[in-house]
Amino acid sequence: MLGEYRIEGRRASDIAASVERAIGAGELQPGEVLPPLRELAVYLEVNPNTVAAAYRTLRDRGVIETAGRRGSRVRPRPASTPREALRVEVPPGVRDTSDGNPDPSLLPPLERALAAAAARSSRRPVLYGTPAVDEELAALARSAFADDGVAEGPITITSGSLDAIERVLAPHLRPGDRVAVEDPGWGSLLDLVPALGLRPAPVGVDDEGPLPARLAQALEDGARAVVITDRAQNPTGAAVTAARAAELRALLADHPGVLLIEDDHGHGIVDLPLHPLSGVTDHWALVRSTAKAYGPDLRLAVLTGDAVTVDRVRGRQALGPGWVSHLLQDTVVQLWQTSAVDPTAVAGAYGRRRDPLIRALAERGVPARGRSGMNVWVPVPDETGAVARLLHSGWAVAPGARFRLHSPPGIRITVSGLSHGDIEPLADAVAAATGAGEPRRYE
Repeated sequence: MLGEYRIEGRRASDIAASVERAIGAGELQPGEVLPPLRELAVYLEVNPNTVAAAYRTLRDRGVIETAGRRGSRVRPRPASTPREALRVEVPPGVRDTSDGNPDPSLLPPLERALAAAAARSSRRPVLYGTPAVDEELAALARSAFADDGVAEGPITITSGSLDAIERVLAPHLRPGDRVAVEDPGWGSLLDLVPALGLRPAPVGVDDEGPLPARLAQALEDGARAVVITDRAQNPTGAAVTAARAAELRALLADHPGVLLIEDDHGHGIVDLPLHPLSGVTDHWALVRSTAKAYGPDLRLAVLTGDAVTVDRVRGRQALGPGWVSHLLQDTVVQLWQTSAVDPTAVAGAYGRRRDPLIRALAERGVPARGRSGMNVWVPVPDETGAVARLLHSGWAVAPGARFRLHSPPGIRITVSGLSHGDIEPLADAVAAATGAGEPRRYE
């Protein structure tokens, strides 16, 4: 069975572990087909439901993929390989709309803020024993959270949103627990969940945020945690509306033991109001990264949450890096205090690229989504073909596989580098690549 390797085990967990050991040892290769579950059940002398449960565990952990009658196979890309590896190599002369980066011209200059932070460090060196969180930054963050209606809680600082989410999930959950995640959603988060030994529970998304019925199903199926993007959702641009927030809060109120994590990475680049869900469950956290507004290299995010959750984040951080550099914290304080970023102006700049592109695509019969932020999501019938044809036409886009679990194929277009003159040519290329408007043949 499968060459020299023999799958072993009587319980689902043992069978799954046997397959994972073989993959880790190189005895099962990426893309290799696993035996049909009934055949393996006969071989192992177990109930077919036991093998089905093992395969389901392996699929949820990102180890294998299933394709209906075509069976199950080892994933071509192991779960430990970031989804960022699923990128398009951009040859010279091709426009890159795939990278998800902000427009550098909309990022504030850092020279004065860094110089001020360095000068402050010279006057008051940060040594061991210094409080991990800068008091001024904590005060600014606390005031901003209060203005947006976020539930009151202590403040801490992490090295970006993903760092915050990992530090919140790890102490609350155990391997095998389910985490409700948006689908399509942020590829790095979709990688992180199985990397922690957790099982992603996909929740569909529309322009107003996670679909209540899908979230309700995930909660009924036993999800122990929920991760929701409040605004500028990656890749669809969704933003949670007041009405949707009320529905989601009502659902979560019936599951107070569920851990709620909100990612408001769009803070500073969107002009839509925040409708937070925080405080409706016993344990919660809301994180805001500086990456999109101030620059990806400022590896800093502010986090608030219930006292227990924030204390656990601080405690685990103390046993690792200790704290986020006060030079970075002071730099963010300087940028924040001087209003170095005008969210309305930045949101308008992205909107003047995003909205015309969506309209131009609609005129060509191509539906697209992008309510906020810097990305446009385009559903396509053939993801690989669309990416390849667009590349041939001079446009590099991100393949939807980087952002999907069970949702249909799509492509993500980052509008940051587009000019007004790019809109029509890009819309033409997307329409041609997706076959929009082509006559259909009926058999």
